[in-house]
Amino acid sequence: METLKRFFLSLFLACIAHGLTAQEVLKEAEAAYAREDYATAIELYESVLKNYGDSYKVYYNLGNACYKAGKTAPAILNYERALLMNPGDGDVRFNLEMARLRTTDKIEPLGELFITRWVRTVQNLFSVDVWAAVGIVGYILFAGCLALFFLAKWMRLRKIGFYAGIVWLLIVICANLFAWSERKALTERAGAIVFAPTVTVKSSPDASGTDLFVLHEGVKVFIKSTLGEWNEIELEDGSIGWIHQKNIEKI
Repeated sequence: METLKRFFLSLFLACIAHGLTAQEVLKEAEAAYAREDYATAIELYESVLKNYGDSYKVYYNLGNACYKAGKTAPAILNYERALLMNPGDGDVRFNLEMARLRTTDKIEPLGELFITRWVRTVQNLFSVDVWAAVGIVGYILFAGCLALFFLAKWMRLRKIGFYAGIVWLLIVICANLFAWSERKALTERAGAIVFAPTVTVKSSPDASGTDLFVLHEGVKVFIKSTLGEWNEIELEDGSIGWIHQKNIEKI
């Protein structure tokens, strides 16, 4: 029965390459998810990403299917990818935290200044495209305020144009910085998820290096540098070491 199911799934995936729309494939994936056939849903969502391009909604749904299937590391990976594309989605962030509860290692992030945490919270409200749009609209309004300041005959209107222009200028600067930061995160993909059930982090990029600590699947790491097939990684608590690239998957 399982072999027959795989045959029809392979046949359906082959049809994707022959004209089925993304929406049709997504409907099939949603139907498979609804009947708790999570393995089929995973393959269908992955086929959409492969054949039709990235989408934070598909990453989110794929993460849900992986979570239901008990695949913690893939679930976290896809939730993280969804967040990269749409940091303001509260559902993705909540499900990511739920998936992290399944991991063995509980990494406590380093303490950070209140202002740093507040800026990151504001930045995560919107995606890079939204921040870019805010920057464009803000620039137009800033130009309008400048025109009001220089052309208005009444002093009161000139003051309004001056102070409003300062506000919009600050918004433009912040929006562009946020958009640049999120674009950089999307293009560089410095984060990664440990996929190996258990992996020992080394002191040097070599299997003979000193054992520093052990990580388990699902932990998020940040790639600092690469040497051959080894990555220097840093954890959220500041711990640093080397890990073979086969044990992690980039976000």
